[in-house]
Order: sequence, then C-alpha cells, then structure tokens
Amino acid sequence: MEFENPSREEIKEVLKKANRIAVVGLSNNPERTSYMVTEAMQAAGYEIIPVNPMVDEVLGQKAVSSLKEIDGHVDIVNVFRRSEHLPAVAKEAAEIKPDVFWAQLGVEHEEAYEICKENQITCIMDRCIKVEHALTK
Repeated sequence: MEFENPSREEIKEVLKKANRIAVVGLSNNPERTSYMVTEAMQAAGYEIIPVNPMVDEVLGQKAVSSLKEIDGHVDIVNVFRRSEHLPAVAKEAAEIKPDVFWAQLGVEHEEAYEICKENQITCIMDRCIKVEHALTK
C-alpha cells in the first residue's frame, strides 16, 4: 500500500491544534475500543462528536448519523470502521473539509488516502489517536 503518515512531530502538532473530533463508528458499549479511546480523548479536553446512526448519544454527547449533520468546523475525523468502509467515509469527510482524516490502528485504504490528498486533508492511518496523544505529553 502506497501511503505515508505524517511524522511523529507533525502528528503531535495536529493533536495540539485540534479541538473537535468527529468519531465515525463510535460505539456506546464501554467494552469497545472506540469507546475507550474516545473517552480518553474526551478526558484530555477534546470536544467529541459521535457519528453513528445506531445510537442516540455516547459519552454524554448527542450522536449524529453522518458527518454532514455536524455544524461548524471539525478538526479531526477519527474513524472506527473496517478498512473497506474508508473510501466512503473519506468521500463524506471531503464534503465537510476537516483538517485531518484519521483511521485507527490496523485500518488503512489506498483509495481513502488518495481522496484525502486530492482534498488537501491530512491523512493518518493505522495509528491509535490515544497512543499518539500520550506521546505528545
């Protein structure tokens, strides 16, 4: 697969600048990785927007069913979906123009990367946002 993540320094800057994180595929099940990772990011002071048509709210935040329902700018779109879903999510993300498209550990897709590049969206894949955030301290 032909994609390259930003350097650790660039990722650190991304996380320092960001305030709002839209979390695609965020589960309301505390046992799920998406919940645990997002809970940690919320505790670190980020505004969380759950994006999941199957839930009403997660971590005390009202959920939206798609990225297009979000008012205002989104700094990071953090994706907890399987790799094959990334191109569709990247296309939707391109419509709202976030600064960063972030696919979690083990999740990557070349077409999604290309969509991000074409739309000047920083693309980070196969990295855990919680782990990267811990490294910024």
